[in-house]
Amino acid sequence: MKDRLEQLKATCDHDDEDVEIAVDNPAFMDEFFGQIEDIKISIDKIDENVAEVKKLYSVILSAPTSDQKTQDDLEALTNDIKKMANNARNKLKTIERNLEADEEQRVSADMRIRKSQHAVLSRKFVDVMTKYNEAQVDFREKSKGRIQRQLEITGKATTDEELEEMLEGGNAAVFTAGIVDLGISKQALNEIESRHKDIVRLEGSIKELHDMFVDIAMLVESQGDIVDNIEVNVSKAVDHVAVAKAETKKAVRYQSKARKIVPAAVVVLLYFSVRNAPTGGANLKLHCIVKRVLGLQSL
Repeated sequence: MKDRLEQLKATCDHDDEDVEIAVDNPAFMDEFFGQIEDIKISIDKIDENVAEVKKLYSVILSAPTSDQKTQDDLEALTNDIKKMANNARNKLKTIERNLEADEEQRVSADMRIRKSQHAVLSRKFVDVMTKYNEAQVDFREKSKGRIQRQLEITGKATTDEELEEMLEGGNAAVFTAGIVDLGISKQALNEIESRHKDIVRLEGSIKELHDMFVDIAMLVESQGDIVDNIEVNVSKAVDHVAVAKAETKKAVRYQSKARKIVPAAVVVLLYFSVRNAPTGGANLKLHCIVKRVLGLQSL
């Protein structure tokens, strides 16, 4: 969807003339597009933060224990994502309520524009949050895998179900109490405790975002037809613009050739008219003009 929208925008940017769409309330639409831009900025920033979170997850997983700075950076990014996601969600919900309130009163160009913009941003928001959720789940599984490997080294093999039960307590002391008697090394115990803390922090973040994610995901699901129609229309528009530009170029070439052919034909006719005409003052003058036009040395 994004690629098609960018393609359409790039195509339109090369057009010499703007296409205007009449709307019922220009001032209101200016305010609406201001809201849309704010939401888009928030979603783009969330996407950037998710990329940074993934990098920190890799750093944490590559070391036996994570340092405090890495944990602080991760917490700051997580809080920023939560704050911006809530802000974007609230604005999308406000627009949704306004659309529902206005829908029965009018069906106009600005209403279609508002619905389309809202649908596209809602889908984009869900895509970004899905990416974030997938990164969190992947990190949790890898952290859990590290705990399992440490337990296996000590001879305490655990199934996924058993490990999940150990993790559900949420208390690091209670968690390690169940394995401290296994005779594992201090380093192994520290790593297990560190991974457990990572998982507990992660669980809290996932739970905080769960309701918001489901809320917007359900909204996008209900807008499926709208978003699909937008993608189809954008695709058609890009194709039509490409065809129109090609036809325009052909027309310009034909028109340019026509400009050259018509004067040349006229001059040739003049040439033969003068060549075959009796010699006279007027004809002699016209004779000289034709010579200069054709660039001839003699007639």
